[in-house]
Amino acid sequence: MRLLSALPFTLFAFLIYNGLTFTAGETDPGFWTTPVITFGMVSGATFQLLASDLLITAGLFFLFVEILKATRIGRAALLDHMLSVLVLVAYLVEFLVLPQAATSLFFILMVIALIDVIAGFSISITGARRDVAFGHGDMH
Repeated sequence: MRLLSALPFTLFAFLIYNGLTFTAGETDPGFWTTPVITFGMVSGATFQLLASDLLITAGLFFLFVEILKATRIGRAALLDHMLSVLVLVAYLVEFLVLPQAATSLFFILMVIALIDVIAGFSISITGARRDVAFGHGDMH
């Protein structure tokens, strides 16, 4: 169970992108520009949420969950940080090597994974510094 809680949620966006790109995207190159939701607005404009927009929104939600998880301390947090770095490396390698990953959508998801890594380490370091400062004040 601890391994599951240490899995970075940004991995899910990576898996969803790959799963859909290498299945539905293979047969329909415009898959990511397909409207998922369309409805008329009061202003008379038509709102469309594209498949790519939906995945970016999911990626941002996954980032939010990861930032909440970064406030944890202990071995699970360290494992989570290490796995987040591995997910970022997977994004980077795929972005550089596979033509299917050379898209703005994939790039934005990769930036979300980078922010996850940076925020995770920053939050952990700040929390550790606060713990050390708090412990130091008790000794005097």
